[in-house]
Amino acid sequence: MSQGSDSTEAARRSRMERAVFQSQLLVAGALLLVVVAAFLFQPESILNPVFFGGMATVFVLTGVAALVPWASLHRYWIALLPLIDIFAVILVRSGNMSLGAGLLLVFPVIWLSSYFGVVGAVVSVATSSLALWVSTFFMGTAVSIASIPALLVLPVTLTFVAAATFGTTSRMDAQRGLLRQQADLLEVALRRARRQEQTLDEVLNAVTFGVVAFDKDGKETISNTSARRLRAEFQVLEGPASDLRAYGADRTSPLEARELPTERAMRGERFDDLIMWLGEPGGHRIALSVAGRRLTTFDGDLDGAVVISRDVTSELNAIQARDDLVASVSHELRTPLTSILGYLELALDDETLDPSTRSMLQVASSNADRLLALVADLLTAASRTEQQIAMSFHRCELAEIVSQAIQAQSPAADERGIRLVDDVEGPIMLEADGFRLRQVIDNLLSNAIKYNRENGRVVVAAETTEDSVSLTVKDTGIGLSDVEQTKLFDRFFRAEGVRNSTIHGSGLGLSISRDIIRRHGGELTVSSTLGVGTVFTATLPRRRDQGLEDTVQA
Repeated sequence: MSQGSDSTEAARRSRMERAVFQSQLLVAGALLLVVVAAFLFQPESILNPVFFGGMATVFVLTGVAALVPWASLHRYWIALLPLIDIFAVILVRSGNMSLGAGLLLVFPVIWLSSYFGVVGAVVSVATSSLALWVSTFFMGTAVSIASIPALLVLPVTLTFVAAATFGTTSRMDAQRGLLRQQADLLEVALRRARRQEQTLDEVLNAVTFGVVAFDKDGKETISNTSARRLRAEFQVLEGPASDLRAYGADRTSPLEARELPTERAMRGERFDDLIMWLGEPGGHRIALSVAGRRLTTFDGDLDGAVVISRDVTSELNAIQARDDLVASVSHELRTPLTSILGYLELALDDETLDPSTRSMLQVASSNADRLLALVADLLTAASRTEQQIAMSFHRCELAEIVSQAIQAQSPAADERGIRLVDDVEGPIMLEADGFRLRQVIDNLLSNAIKYNRENGRVVVAAETTEDSVSLTVKDTGIGLSDVEQTKLFDRFFRAEGVRNSTIHGSGLGLSISRDIIRRHGGELTVSSTLGVGTVFTATLPRRRDQGLEDTVQA
């Protein structure tokens, strides 16, 4: 048996022995009051052998109750004490009838009824009544019609007392059992909650991102090791009233107090991947990707917030280094490529070239053009801010731009027998950068031709409303899977079906095209079915102010 079980058993034994002694002490205390009354008003009755014998018996039993280890005996041995008390009280009553000591029978009756249930109640009342009637008979008291009620009142009273005690004890036992069950359930729930809290604490401290939770008053309730490390280094995530010096994603624009993640989360905002830089420019700095969630009660009321931060300094620095490298290499490649193309054009202008040489120079010129286009895409993709992409908005006609793009792509389509269908009915006037729109349409048509089937079909159509234009480019090509569609606009992404094919591409065109459309305040989307074809939809506002308004609302 464990140490805890031993202590529990010892406590149980102690409670039992204490309860037995207290019950007996109650009888002795009540009898002591009777003895004091007898000593004061009828001192001669104290010397009565019967009275003295009953009194001595009760006091001796009290000493026995204090000394005997009742927890080591069978519980029915305890019943001897109240039964002997009954006979002792009868003796005291017989020694002095005028004191009304018979009422003391109530105490052993209550004792037996509460300890031993129905059996104890019946035995106590029967024993008390029998002892009362027998003592009256042996005392030689004449029994008359007038004395019969007196002999019946006390047994009837004891009967009611026993019944009331048994009922009360039963209810108390039931309530005690229910409370014990509830206590056991609460104990199990408490242990489970403590274990879950310990597990949560271990999990939160094992992860490398910071987690901080606040109650509705802004007081911190949860904080893991990573968050505390950040706090020690930059005093970050201290609370909604933090005077933290933080900067936005551009690394230079200070964030106002109301823009801090903790402030936003405490206002009930939900956000993800909020980039925040800590540390002064030129010094030690780190970048955090922060997410915030509001915590609510069961009624949906605000009950606090949780803020999660992850150190993304290495990732952002790597992206910047990659873009810087791409931009640097692209700039370095562009100058010699331009020179190569210039000299190739001059060479091709020589009418004295023999056909085989001209053919080789044309192949070189074609590949140089493709390489220059790739360099241009790399330069555009390396732009980290929208301001680096030059945009010039003016009134332009979309149907004309589409027609020119289709005409330019016709030779490539004819080589594979692909039919280009122009279903755009003009004029469609809108405020846009015509040169950039032409770049987007060229890219969409080029992809639709490259990834189409032999003798396939490409349809360009447009739907207009008063405020917007939706331009669609639909092909009958190889299609895209659902996973590929989610990544299609990522820079440098190429679908699995064409990655190892002879179809060339950088994986930059669609990313650049979407950026251009978004700069116009619109959106470029894709829907595709494997083996059936792909549909690109570019939605554009017809007015520049409309596009800006939609962008802000988004």
